[in-house]
Order: sequence, then structure tokens, then C-alpha cells
Amino acid sequence: MESHAELEAQIDRWRGFVQRSQAISPADVDELEDHLREQIADRQATGLDDEEAFLVAIKRLGNLDAVSHEFAREHSDRLWKQLVLVPEGSDDAGTPPWRELAVVLALAVGAGVAVKAGLAWINGDEALMRNVGLLVFPFLAAYFAWKRRFSVAVTVTLFVPFAALAVALNLYPFASGGSTGMLAALHALVVLWLLAGVAYVGGRWRSDRRRMDFVRFTGELAIYFTLLALGGAVLIALTLATLRIIGADFEPVLEDWILPFAVPGALVVAGWLVEAKQQVVENIAPVLTRVFTPLTVVMLLVLLPVLATAGGFVDIDRNLLILMDAILVLVLCLLLYSISARDSLAPPGLFDALQLVLVVAALGVDAVMLTAMLTRIAEFGYSPNKIAALGLNVVLLVHLFGAAWLAVGFLRGRRPFTAIERWQTRYLPVYGAWAAVVVLLFPPCSGSPRPCIVYRRRSAKARTPTNWWP
Repeated sequence: MESHAELEAQIDRWRGFVQRSQAISPADVDELEDHLREQIADRQATGLDDEEAFLVAIKRLGNLDAVSHEFAREHSDRLWKQLVLVPEGSDDAGTPPWRELAVVLALAVGAGVAVKAGLAWINGDEALMRNVGLLVFPFLAAYFAWKRRFSVAVTVTLFVPFAALAVALNLYPFASGGSTGMLAALHALVVLWLLAGVAYVGGRWRSDRRRMDFVRFTGELAIYFTLLALGGAVLIALTLATLRIIGADFEPVLEDWILPFAVPGALVVAGWLVEAKQQVVENIAPVLTRVFTPLTVVMLLVLLPVLATAGGFVDIDRNLLILMDAILVLVLCLLLYSISARDSLAPPGLFDALQLVLVVAALGVDAVMLTAMLTRIAEFGYSPNKIAALGLNVVLLVHLFGAAWLAVGFLRGRRPFTAIERWQTRYLPVYGAWAAVVVLLFPPCSGSPRPCIVYRRRSAKARTPTNWWP
């Protein structure tokens, strides 16, 4: 039974690879899979085991790239048809082609109304920042619920942590100007992102393939949202310039109405575009990863010696540490997106070696940052900001080390690429768990809004106690 499960996993990975070709329709994929299964059954009948039968069947089926090129020549119009917002047909029998677009637009407007209401009813910028994700996430999840036809179990799975998060963010006594409120707001977005992942996969979070699909969805969502934001910024700039010439003041309307509706609405629309046009973006994904991976490697290799020779770790600027954390998170996102865009059946190559260099360089930067953080904590004492940053860097260190270890094994031919994929996707809940700890435990554990009393170094010989929050 276990061997058959592995065979089905291999077929799923093969099918995912075939589906990335814009020239092959879902019906074509089904037909190819039927041929593959027939070949596997024929090989199994001769006494081959599942793995041997699969490999021989793949060879008998032919080169998939050649198959894709042949389909592209026969159906050259398919790629252009994918660019149409509303196709002529519909995936579901009897469903009007404009229904999904209408649902998406209604949810986008609903997200804008929720944010506008939050601006009017929630007192204080800090409280609003903590609740922005809570105002927008339900509408993105509602689209997935409509698209995936959620069961009651999936709905409860999403509602319970969402409700707990909402209670924590609004009932904890956050001090005005304190650090725990900002920490909770930032880490709540990570928890909401993982809840969006549960919604995206329709509750099948244990599936490695579906988790990798969500990673791919996240990267494509960022691409579409950026494109929408750039297009919207150009239109707004042209409108502002035109109205200023005639003496009209457009900025109040922009701040009070357009931005509160446009930003959350664009997120929902971008999610729909990923679902509807993902094959078009997947053609861009490998290009983006191959362009930015070497550039990021160069950046890290330049930053690493600069950080290591910057002087005493205690004297490293706190803003620099925050910036480096952001860079490491971006490196991790690039790594995940690169892995999601790679053919898992392809042999190791030069780009895989380059990714290993990227991970090793990121490990070096992370080690320097951890040393600096531990030195600062030993010198000045701890605070919520420092513990949160330290925890994030430890989580990143373990993730990057595991990725480097598996990448070395893959390059040496001792591990399949699927081992790297499984490590990446199965580690994602760790980030959600740490973010939940910061949101749910840091505020009550911090006690009263009094700042911690620690020691700040004034000179090499004297220290003076002072109230200090980093």
C-alpha cells in the first residue's frame, strides 16, 4: 500500500509538471495521464515494481517538452485565449461565465467597505493597524470558500483561530506606543497568511503538493498585486496632475475613498487573477527566479564581510539588524518561489548549485546577526522586540540549514528534489507557530506597560540603569 501511495505521488508530480504548459488543456492532461497509467500497468504486469514501471512508462510516453511544443504548434491560439478575463466557456456546467467575476468584484468592494468602516469606527492608528488584516482576510477566504465549496470542518478550522486572533488583538491591554502592539500587528499577518493557505488548499493542508501550490500562489499573488498597484499608481498620478492644472484638490478624495477601497480590493482581485491566469504567470516565474537569484547572491556576499567587519557587535545599529531581517525574509521567499517553479523530475544543474550558494550566504548573514543580537541582549538586557527578532532568526537559521543540507545531498545525487520540496513546505507551519506565540503570549507575558529596567552601556568602565525599549 505504501509503494502504491508513492506511485500516486509521483504521478501527481508528473501531472503538475504537465499542467504548467499553457498549450496543454486539462482534457489533454487527463488523456496523457490515462496513457501513462496504461503504460505503468503494462510494465507492472511484466513483474516490474512501481518505481521501475513509472520510470519506464515515462520514457515510453516521450519527452514532455516535445509534447508541449507539438501541442503549442497545433493550438497556438490557447495562450492568447488565456489572457481574456472572462472566457467564452465555463468550467462548471450551467454556470454563467460572468458569475465568478461578479463574485470577485462584490468581495473586493466588501473588503473596501470593511476597511473604510474600520477607519471610521476604530480609534487610534495602532488599533487600526492591528485590525487591518482581520478586515481584509475574510473576503479573500470567502472567495476560496466559494471556489472550493468549503465543508463545515474547513469552515470551523478557519473560524476558530481567526476568532482567537481577533480577540487577542482587541482585548489585550496594549500600551500606547509600546512595542508589543506593533509586534502583534506584524506577526498577526503571518498567522493570517497561513490561514489563507488553509483556505486556499481547501483544508488539505497535509498534502505537500497543495502546500507547494500555496507557495506558488503567494509568489504569483505578489506579482499580480504589484502590477495592479503600479498601474493604479500611474492612473492616480495622471489624475492628480490633471486636476491640479485646473485647480481641483483631489487628495482628500484619494485618501478618504480611493485608497481604502483600492488596496484591499486589489488584493482580492489579484487572488482571483492567480486562480484564473496562473499558467500565464508561471511562464514568468522561472525567468524572475533566474534573474534575481544571482543578483541576491552578489548582494549577500557583499553584505556578509561588511557586517562581519563592522566593529563590535554591540555597536551595530538596530535599524541595520531590522533591515537585514527583512532581507533574509525576502531571500527565503525567493528560495521558496524558485523551488515551486522548478521541475522536480529534472536532474541537478548549475542553477541548483547557485541556490545552494544563496542559502549558504544567507546562513552566514543570519549567524552574524544572531551573534550581534545575543551580544546586545547580554549588554543591554532583553525586551519584547529583541526576543521576537531573536526567535525569528533562530527559526530562519534552522530552515536555511535544513535547506542547505538537503541541497548538498541533491547535488551529490543522494536525495531526490522532492525531499527539498517537502522540507520547505512542512516547515512553513513553524513560522505560523512562532507568530502565534508572539501575538498570544508576548502581550500578557510583558505584564504592565512599564518599560523594562535594564542597563545601557555609557562607557567602557561605567554603566547607568535606564528605562529602555529598543
